[in-house]
Amino acid sequence: MTTLALQELTLSHFRSHKRASLALDPRPIAIFGPNGAGKTNIIEAVSLLSPGRGLRRAGADDLPRRPEALGWKITGILKSLHQTHEVETWAEAGNPRQLRIDGKAAPQTALGRIGRVLWLVPSMDRLWIEGAEGRRRFLDRATLSFEPSHAEAVLTYEKAMRERNRLLKDMVRDAHWYTAIEAQMAEAGATIQRNRHDAIDALMTAQASATTVFPTATLALTSPDPVPDDLQSALADNRARDMAAGRTLIGPHRADLDAVFADKGVPAKDCSTGEQKALLISLILANGRALARDFGAPPILLLDEVAAHLDADRRAALYDEICSLGAQAFMTGTGPELFAELGTRAQYAEVTDTDGQSTVMQRNAP
Repeated sequence: MTTLALQELTLSHFRSHKRASLALDPRPIAIFGPNGAGKTNIIEAVSLLSPGRGLRRAGADDLPRRPEALGWKITGILKSLHQTHEVETWAEAGNPRQLRIDGKAAPQTALGRIGRVLWLVPSMDRLWIEGAEGRRRFLDRATLSFEPSHAEAVLTYEKAMRERNRLLKDMVRDAHWYTAIEAQMAEAGATIQRNRHDAIDALMTAQASATTVFPTATLALTSPDPVPDDLQSALADNRARDMAAGRTLIGPHRADLDAVFADKGVPAKDCSTGEQKALLISLILANGRALARDFGAPPILLLDEVAAHLDADRRAALYDEICSLGAQAFMTGTGPELFAELGTRAQYAEVTDTDGQSTVMQRNAP
């Protein structure tokens, strides 16, 4: 199988790291150190080498190292399939984030064409019991991994919806103001729905074809009001109701991802904490398997504190699956003992903190 992996990663004035540099090979990377040392900051930097705002959804002004706040920069050398790319993303103080690929300015969507990055972080542990927005974001990240243009459809839809909601709040009743906006929402909305359904099908197929110790989830796209095939007509018919609410009440922005623990027939929201975590891991691995087939290489995985709630057997099984998949997985934990089952199949880095400044040292296998 061909490779998708970072060969070099450099952070400059990013979060707690004044400067950090890692020379990497395609094996998984175990990053260990005490809480607060700056481990998650490293994988956040990797997440910013994909479209969007990264795993913490932070704005550019939240990322520079304090107290200097001089701006920040992340540089990566990415081996993607049979090509090597230099990726640079940065922001000067008070300015928006910028991106260069191979020395040329590029939009963030271009990152989705040269690589794929998936992540699982502790804040996602509540995915099945929080509001629909988090599950929708999770599904859209998975969808984006299969179809990079999905981001453009979502942005187009949301921009048009904001314009429509402004008209609704201003009690504008003239149909001419709505026609073009609703046509745009309908076109983008149809693309969003199609992409999401395709992503769910890909995840379900990848789960069904794999032998794994992690549970299978039965997935479905749901909504309080089903999204009609003719969304444009439905939006026109629903204007009075939407005007009363001051917002758009139907459309893909109301979608939810429903998951059921397949073997038990129990909704994910009613499963134990451990089962909910296992379902999340299962979906990330399924996403990785599906991408290995469709993209031609497994994605880069970012797994923050993933071992914390797994027993030794399931932890070993996770590492075996990652290595079998051939994914470059960045994994964090408080100590090297959490990665003992990996042995020489992984590379290691220790992160320490002194007076608010993180230091990264690459280590031999423990």
